[in-house]
Amino acid sequence: MSRIILDETRRAQASRVSAWSRLLVLGMLAGLLLILVRVAQLKLRPDASLRAALTPPISTRAEPARRGDIVDARGRVLATSTLGYRLFIDPTQVQDIRTIAVDLAAAIGAAPDEIDRKILAGGAPRYVVIDDLLDDRQVAAVRTAGLRGVGLQPRQVRHYPQHERAARVVGMVGFEHTGLSGSEHAFDRMLAGRQGRLSYLRDVRHRTLWFEPDDYEPATDGREVRLTIDLVVQEIAERHLRRAVDEYEAGGGRVVVLDCISGAILALTDVLAEPAGPARLARNRCVTDPYEPGSTLKPFIWAVATELGRAHPAEIIPCPVDRPYRTPYGRSIRDSHYLGPVSWRNVLVQSLNTGMAIVAARMTHDEMRQAITRFGFGRRTRCGIPGETAGLVTPASRWSDYTQSSVSFGHEIAVTPVQMVRAFSAFARHGMLPTVHIVAGPGAGANVPRFRFVRQVCSASTADLVREILAEVMIEGTGRHAQSQRYRLFGKSGTAQLPRPDGGGYFEDRYVSSFIAGAPLHEPRVVVLCVIDDPDRSRGHWGGRVAGPVVRDVIDETLAYLAVIPDHPLPVD
Repeated sequence: MSRIILDETRRAQASRVSAWSRLLVLGMLAGLLLILVRVAQLKLRPDASLRAALTPPISTRAEPARRGDIVDARGRVLATSTLGYRLFIDPTQVQDIRTIAVDLAAAIGAAPDEIDRKILAGGAPRYVVIDDLLDDRQVAAVRTAGLRGVGLQPRQVRHYPQHERAARVVGMVGFEHTGLSGSEHAFDRMLAGRQGRLSYLRDVRHRTLWFEPDDYEPATDGREVRLTIDLVVQEIAERHLRRAVDEYEAGGGRVVVLDCISGAILALTDVLAEPAGPARLARNRCVTDPYEPGSTLKPFIWAVATELGRAHPAEIIPCPVDRPYRTPYGRSIRDSHYLGPVSWRNVLVQSLNTGMAIVAARMTHDEMRQAITRFGFGRRTRCGIPGETAGLVTPASRWSDYTQSSVSFGHEIAVTPVQMVRAFSAFARHGMLPTVHIVAGPGAGANVPRFRFVRQVCSASTADLVREILAEVMIEGTGRHAQSQRYRLFGKSGTAQLPRPDGGGYFEDRYVSSFIAGAPLHEPRVVVLCVIDDPDRSRGHWGGRVAGPVVRDVIDETLAYLAVIPDHPLPVD
């Protein structure tokens, strides 16, 4: 009997143990499930008090590199950078979001309602910019206030001490301090430098605990870029060009001043009567917008035709006496004045379209086209200015007799001002075409070789002869109104009809007036080109009258600034 009772007791105990074991296992499983749910909840939707502890304990802080300066040829600062501070808040860290606007307004002198609007409109939940740039007083006030969740972010500020002087050449930077236009864009990689970084171990309150020496990489500042632009020459060019554009109520104008010895661009200015936007963001039309050169192209054709033996300087060319010249293919070509038969030399002095067309007919199409390309027309100069175009030269497959005649006096071709001053410099340098450049070199004191030539484009004797004839143009030809009383100039005017924007021919009463000249005559130092776009015809439109005086005045002041001794010019009437 007792054995039976003992067995039942054991079975009851075993049943209780089994039941408790099942409950214990189920409880453990439920606990594990709850733990998993809690872990998932902490990962996916943690409490605000735990969020700071969930981020990795390693932080990386960027060290900004200072952007390099842009300076002119003599080291005058055109663009430089200083350190400024951006004010931002982290709304999740602010002690009281309802009063932070009032506290900040007292520190920086702003309206609380404006700060509240910025906080409410902030796109990033933990980074709301309140002020993009604080002054020194505001920075000190924010630091003294010691407001939680309020931060000061260092940032670079770009300054342009010369204001609008050479603005298109220098350009500007954008919000992230990267180049948007001009030299800022063209040499952005050189100027930007390399940003540094520091990685460190921190606690949940973002206090630095430790960092290894290998975790620090210092910033490398950007390099200085020295341009060939000379601020004094730039001011001279801008002043005289603006005066001419206003005087003739023109649509705009361009001036390029080139050191014809080294190929350095000393000044590059572009004026519009009605600017479409900020000058620093505008394209530089001296390299982007080609124009029809008109008679300023004649010296190049004259030089090549003479070298090829198609005409001799003393040869008499049968120009018409009182009516247009009719070409063998039936085209009428007019002169502004008819002189009758004149020497090939005087064709250039008097700028006769008919004489140029007569000799052009003696050249083959290939010879005429090569006469253009050998002086660099139709190819970019690669001078370092962004947006440069190659100009417009009719391709060989479409070259016709009509093109042959037109190009001989500067029509049916478009060149950029920088191309023109480079080509014209060949007459100043005994037939050598210089390398045109806008950068003197990176780094303070950087130099470039004084002589940098590409190739010989015509013989020295031909170049010197053309230069002598262009000096006669200043006395007997279309350059009379641009003659200097200090220096002997050699130059050529151009007056071309303005092309219609739709490509349907030319306007009858609208022009592009240009003038190009170099000086002094026997030891040239500079070549200057002026292009006046669409001057008011009632005030004047001939290149020698409209653009010529600008070139003369720029040359006079530039050579005086460069301490070039006047070369005893011929008397001026």
